[in-house]
Amino acid sequence: MIFDDLRAIQLRHGFLPKAELESLSSRTQTPLYQIHSVASFYPHFHLAAPARAEVRVCADMSCHLNGACELRADIERRFANARRSEVEIRDVSCLGRCDEAPAIAVNDHIFTDVTADRAEAVVRAALRGDELHDGHPGQARMACASDPYADAEKYGALRAEIATKDWGGVLALLKEAELRGMGGAGFPTSMKWDLVRKQPGPDKYIVCNADEREPGTIKDRFIMTHLPHLLVEGMILAGLVTGAKEGILYIRHEYHLQEEILGEEIRSCYRAGLLGKNILGSGLEFELRVFVSPGGYICGEESALIEAIEGHRAEPRNKPPFPGVVGLWQKPTVINNVETFINVPQILSRGVEWYKTAGRNGSRGFKFVGVSGHAARPGIYEVPLGITMREVLFDHAGGMRGGHTLKAFAPSGPSSGYLPASMADVRLDFKALAEAGSMLGSGTIVVCDEATCMLDMALNAVRFYRNESCGKCVPCRVGSQKMVDLLVRWTQGGLPETQYRADLALLDELSQAMSLTSICGLGQIVPAPIQSVLKHFRAEVDAHVLQGKCPSGICFTAAVRAGEANRVGIRP
Repeated sequence: MIFDDLRAIQLRHGFLPKAELESLSSRTQTPLYQIHSVASFYPHFHLAAPARAEVRVCADMSCHLNGACELRADIERRFANARRSEVEIRDVSCLGRCDEAPAIAVNDHIFTDVTADRAEAVVRAALRGDELHDGHPGQARMACASDPYADAEKYGALRAEIATKDWGGVLALLKEAELRGMGGAGFPTSMKWDLVRKQPGPDKYIVCNADEREPGTIKDRFIMTHLPHLLVEGMILAGLVTGAKEGILYIRHEYHLQEEILGEEIRSCYRAGLLGKNILGSGLEFELRVFVSPGGYICGEESALIEAIEGHRAEPRNKPPFPGVVGLWQKPTVINNVETFINVPQILSRGVEWYKTAGRNGSRGFKFVGVSGHAARPGIYEVPLGITMREVLFDHAGGMRGGHTLKAFAPSGPSSGYLPASMADVRLDFKALAEAGSMLGSGTIVVCDEATCMLDMALNAVRFYRNESCGKCVPCRVGSQKMVDLLVRWTQGGLPETQYRADLALLDELSQAMSLTSICGLGQIVPAPIQSVLKHFRAEVDAHVLQGKCPSGICFTAAVRAGEANRVGIRP
């Protein structure tokens, strides 16, 4: 409950005054150092009074491709004479609005498709004390092919399974369907659920990871908006199958609309008897609540997410043991992402054969993908798993905006690295993308046109990981900073070939050390963006380093040099 207390204090004062934290410590018998440790870890808490207008410009991938650097510079010029106590402008990690880039946050209100004029107007409104309203309007529900109910009564799969109580049969169907985790790892869902089901003891938990913070990742936001009933139903089914009696839906701080939608869906289920102590009179029970993240990309790592729910700093645990055995409150815990849960009611309602044929080329089911960057029609698309990237990018997302040509794409945000346009016929499935040296991940496709500098994009991605490292382990904390320093030096160009060779050797050494010794996947994946750029766009990197030339004309401008001066070695 510490986060509720901290939020209440910050709501009253705008920050966390020392006296209030001391009072909280005394009232809860929690050591002050422990409260301060938690409050100082999460980006949404302030230990000092913030500026009257806190301006945060999203600096990552999709916003970067859509002029965020220039936008920030323009805002800074317009408020160059403002005092720090009045206006503070800095970068922020991905705000989850990649399809409406560039995005900014002003006093924690998010605005999208922002121009410098609009940003100035919002900031001046904040300075006047006007009430700010998020620029992201509510969305009407959209029909989705994934919804097995359409106009029929919802929660049909749950009703049917409660009638039979054949939980082993549910696991058998999920195994036959070969449902895999859709959050990135692709672990078999039936195996994870069965592991928790077999654990002794009455206390078990179901956790939904809806904290999507990888740059470009926006599809869970769409699912929670338009298919909240499938998510809730999937979590209830998971609880009944595994014997867990409590579920927690962990949602990112910036998804205010989705939090409201899910809250109303859960309340509706309680009213209908689908949640609670005696579900539909069956004697079965399952409680479900929403937990709003206190912030931070690291919370997407399952053990760090558990630490956050328990009220601690979101620092990953060493594994083993894994959450299926020792998870939330040291009890067996199922952790799946949003898209994994919504697949369960589909399979149970429509059958395994439908699920098999819904995909293409041997893949199964539908996949939600978010397309952003230089796409003509950025957005979230529901497509059969197994279609080609070319179909997604050109048939659905309309190709490149302004008639430009495709240069590169990241199949799953920065963690997947970049593939060249020549590989656009790779299929959207686990195996094909792995064989291409990338991964399906969470379905986060960021596209770059021919004017993009790929070294600049690698630096942008590695900087994101540097900024979001929790700092618990040395390989990630130190290695990510060293890798940023190295790439910044490359973007400045003019190195002798001997130094370049030494840098490449250092990069290999850093990459190996981080992948082998980092506690969690964040540190392990930091090298992926630059490794992929060196593999597919080596000539472009060589031109920067050896010739002092950026083929795209981006890296050697005065604006970029000034921007780097503000960012090198400084965490936003």
